[in-house]
Amino acid sequence: MSRLPPLLWLQAFETAARTLSFTAAGQELGVTQAAISQRVRLLEDRLGQKLFVRHPRSLNLTPAGQAWLPCLQDAFTRLAEGTDEVFGGGEAPVTLRTTPVVQQNWLAPRLCAFRRAHPEVALRLVSAIWPDDFGPEGADLEIRYGQGTWSGMEAVSLGRETMLPVCAPALAERITEPADLAEHTLLHAVGFEVGWPAWLEAVGVPTLASRCAPLICDTQTMTLSLAALGEGVALTHRRLVESRDDLVAALDLPVDSDEAFWLVRPARAPARPEAVMLWDWLTGQLDPESG
Repeated sequence: MSRLPPLLWLQAFETAARTLSFTAAGQELGVTQAAISQRVRLLEDRLGQKLFVRHPRSLNLTPAGQAWLPCLQDAFTRLAEGTDEVFGGGEAPVTLRTTPVVQQNWLAPRLCAFRRAHPEVALRLVSAIWPDDFGPEGADLEIRYGQGTWSGMEAVSLGRETMLPVCAPALAERITEPADLAEHTLLHAVGFEVGWPAWLEAVGVPTLASRCAPLICDTQTMTLSLAALGEGVALTHRRLVESRDDLVAALDLPVDSDEAFWLVRPARAPARPEAVMLWDWLTGQLDPESG
C-alpha cells in the first residue's frame, strides 16, 4: 500500500489547517463540514497521529500538524507550478495544425507578425505529416492541402497553386530544358509523389521519370532540404519557396495544380475569440487576386 494518503484527505487537512475551521474548509472545497471532518479523521487514522486539537467552537493544530503543514503546502505549490509549466496556465493556447513544410516556409513569418501585433494571444503549433493526422479534434485552426471539400469544416483558399521544380542555384545552372532532369535525382515526397508524373506530362516528357534516379522522403521539408544541398531536384508549390534564397526554379515551367492549401476550422463549433483573431489575421494576409 502506498504511504501517500488520498489527495482529498490532504486537501481537507490543508484547507482546515489554513482556516482553522472545518466549516470554512467545507465551503472552500464545496463539501459539507461533516465531509471535511470525516476526511481529516481518516487521514489521522492513516498517519497514526492527531493533527488537530478539537475544542467545542474552535480548532488548533497539534505539534505534528504544525510541523507537517508547511511541507504539504509546499508540495501543493510545486504541483501547481509544474502543471502550469507543462500545460500552461489560464486559457488554453490557440492551436493551429499543419504540415512542417507549410509551418516553416509560409506560416512562420506570418505568425511572427501576428505575435508582434497580438502578444497577449498564446499559440500552439502542431505538425501533421499524413492526411489522417488532420481532424477537428484538438485544433482550433488547420491549414490543409486538397480541394476544400471537408465535411463539417469552413475552408478559405490560400490561393491558386502552381507546381515548380526547384534546386540549389549551382545545380540550376546545368538545367536548361526538361530533358536535362534525366541526369539528376528527382526528390519525391510520400503522398505527393503523384506530382512529378503530372508535372512531367504537362511539360511534354511523361516518361522521363523512369530515367531519373529517385530519392523518396516522408516529408516535403526533407525534399526541400536535400534540394537546397544540391542532392537533386524537388517538386513543390511556388508559395512554399518564394521567400527562400537557397532554392531557385530549376526550370521556369510552373504547372497549375487542381488542389490548394486551405485555412480550415470547424463550421459548427463556436470559435474562441483568440482563435477568431488568428483566423481573421491569416485571411487578411491573403492576396485577394490569388484565389
